[in-house]
Amino acid sequence: MRFFVDTADIAAIRELHELGMVDGVTTNPSLILKSGRDIAEVTREICEMVPGPVSAEVVASDAEGMIREGKHLAEIAPNVTVKVPLTWDGLKACKALTDEGHMVNVTLCFTPAQAILAAKAGATFISPFIGRLDDIGLDGMELIADIRRIYDNYGYETNLLAASIRSVNHIIECARIGADVITAPPAVIKAMANHILTDKGLDQFNADWAKTGQKIGL
Repeated sequence: MRFFVDTADIAAIRELHELGMVDGVTTNPSLILKSGRDIAEVTREICEMVPGPVSAEVVASDAEGMIREGKHLAEIAPNVTVKVPLTWDGLKACKALTDEGHMVNVTLCFTPAQAILAAKAGATFISPFIGRLDDIGLDGMELIADIRRIYDNYGYETNLLAASIRSVNHIIECARIGADVITAPPAVIKAMANHILTDKGLDQFNADWAKTGQKIGL
């Protein structure tokens, strides 16, 4: 399962990338706002650091505008993935852009029906949102499982990119189900290293080592 990091924070991306934890990056208008950077400038810098797909999102609401913006974003770097919303116009833009050889990430997916349409339109990635479904009392992981099953049934080549990930448990469940990719905030990815028993064991080892009075390599 590939790890994409969901941020436009260059320092956070660099830290994870240096550890081999970043296979790609996803951004959106909210993350660009949070970065305080120009979209073209920060996307270019991310693409120079990370060789994998880097999603940059269009903001137009009509297909013609999305296609125009998508082509502009794709010119930033060869590894830019144009991100479009899962609307009818977004599907039109997806088909047009993929027909021209561009990678497309169809985002804001909340139903298996939407995921089928994105695959039929040639999407490179489909981004179902787990956390936002959980927020309204539905089961986001059920959506991931449904899309995985449907895509496998019919051999769709669209990559299942699980998004709106809020916890380590979301990541583990995605791995069990067989998501192709997860995208998560840096803090959630880093939290995968944490466990109370690891901390407790380390404290005990350190306390016992201190009692030996020894030092290593000094």
